[in-house]
Amino acid sequence: MNANIRRATILASVFIAASVVFANDARAEEPKSAALVASLLSKDLTGIPGKEAVMLTVEYPPGGSSAAHRHDAHVFVYVLAGSLRMQVDGEPAVTLTTGDTFYENPEDVHRVSANASDTQPVKFLVVMIKDKGKPSTRPVEQAP
Repeated sequence: MNANIRRATILASVFIAASVVFANDARAEEPKSAALVASLLSKDLTGIPGKEAVMLTVEYPPGGSSAAHRHDAHVFVYVLAGSLRMQVDGEPAVTLTTGDTFYENPEDVHRVSANASDTQPVKFLVVMIKDKGKPSTRPVEQAP
């Protein structure tokens, strides 16, 4: 098997495994309505011991959101459809639309993650680089 194909296959597996963890954690945190989380890939990162990558999609229904949380990971978000409100502590809230991106560093507290629409769903792609074996998401207190 070609080395690039092997790496891509490994990366995909890491994303899937981590996505399953994130999906379970995210469902427990949904205050308004449950997010639909689909695991795409979970993979150990070759050459980066103890790290794994996770890829998943998240869909919030109209008005849906998640409770304050943190990922303890590098998190990259790409909006696939709809509009999404995001905020981490110390930064202003932003509204993202299709094609926009968002980044969270491992120390960020993700204060706002919500569908910006009360009538249309929002769907976004999430890629995380995290410590292998650690939860993808953990809740935090509501007050900043």
